[in-house]
Amino acid sequence: MILALEVAETTRSAPVLLSIAAGAIAVLLVLIMKVRLHPFYALVIISILTALVAGVSINDLLATLQGPFGTTLGNVALLIGFGAVLGRVIEISGGAQVLAESLIRRFGDKRAPFALSLASFLFAFPIFLDAGFIVMLPIIYQVARRLKGSLLLYALPATGAFLTMHGLVPPHPGPTAASGIVGVDVGLVILVAVAIAIPVWYLAGYRLALVLARRQPHFEVPNLLGEPVDRSGEKLPNFWTIIMLLLLPLVLIFLNTGAAALATNGTIANDTALYGVLTTVGATPIALLITSLLAIILLVVIPNRGNVGGKMEEVVDDALAPICSIILITGAGGMFGGVLTATGIGGALAESLNDLGMPLILAAFVLAAVIRVAQGSATVATTTAASLIAPAVMADGNQSPLQLALIVVALGAGGISLSHVNDSGFWLVSRFLGMNTKTALQTWSVIATAVGFLAFAIAWAVYAFL
Repeated sequence: MILALEVAETTRSAPVLLSIAAGAIAVLLVLIMKVRLHPFYALVIISILTALVAGVSINDLLATLQGPFGTTLGNVALLIGFGAVLGRVIEISGGAQVLAESLIRRFGDKRAPFALSLASFLFAFPIFLDAGFIVMLPIIYQVARRLKGSLLLYALPATGAFLTMHGLVPPHPGPTAASGIVGVDVGLVILVAVAIAIPVWYLAGYRLALVLARRQPHFEVPNLLGEPVDRSGEKLPNFWTIIMLLLLPLVLIFLNTGAAALATNGTIANDTALYGVLTTVGATPIALLITSLLAIILLVVIPNRGNVGGKMEEVVDDALAPICSIILITGAGGMFGGVLTATGIGGALAESLNDLGMPLILAAFVLAAVIRVAQGSATVATTTAASLIAPAVMADGNQSPLQLALIVVALGAGGISLSHVNDSGFWLVSRFLGMNTKTALQTWSVIATAVGFLAFAIAWAVYAFL
């Protein structure tokens, strides 16, 4: 839900409050980009300073900070945690390899780029961009070596798929946090975002990536990971088991959304046991909990005939350890948004947007894109922009749930656009694919920008129609 805090008593005018906000964002970017302070510390420090400068008293400071921090964590921690475990289980079981190789057999060698891109698109639902790319990389290397094609021909369509899902679809941290901050049901956001992500992936993540790859000279496969491991003698998961695990969260979440819609039109009563079961099982955290547990049973416990020892604990620990930073950053981003609301800065921003006549969905996209260009992280850009736009959404009060979901998509679209040298993903992908900076700007950056702008165009068109 939207972070609602009582606005602090202040005599500061709207121009002063907006100046405080601009100064806070500028200092935040300096701390992250120049000082190289971790975004979690930077967001907490700036939240404290902004609150004090804007007039929050010392006595109210901790409550102003801790309330929105806890609310944001409550919205995102379970989603990110269970999503990370699901992705890790599919990874270590060989599910990613099964998915890619099965698709290649079905589509043939000539459509191998499409098969890898489709596999990455499906696999990217529960796993974050960096981790998903690393998981798929040995498979991409193997396919490029076997088919003797340019590495970029197989790698860029896969990275385009990961970019699309990472920027737009929960449980990825940016859109997940934005859903909580803006105040819209995450399940609805997933359904809307997936519907938009499918054409965006195909046109920008796959088709455009193919065009860009063919314009580059032949890229040999580097030896960064050595020769692919031969797993031909191992028993790997069934293809349809992996597909089922990737689609199950969507099916369960649809039960929640469908039950809510039926209750709204009076088909079922919202005080019945059926409604309670459907909405509980279909709640996004519960859906991911059920799916991750089922994945552990099907891909870890059963293949090892129950003799897993400490394997399950190890799998979960390995999945959760890397995401601690992401969860804390999203919580701190929510804290910053709570400060903007409590001090009246958000209300001043809302008035300014109204004066400019800029639609909320356009303002959301522009804010996220500007922050993305400045500091590099898609998660920080989407979360911070959501914090800035949330008071304007609350002040408007006329947005339907579907319109709010489209605003979240616009935030994610802005946050994934315009990737360049201050983005860790830029360097990760370029180094593993053997690209120099110029080539990475001509390929990765163009794909990321196309994904963001096309997703926003579709979201805005639907938003305008409603």
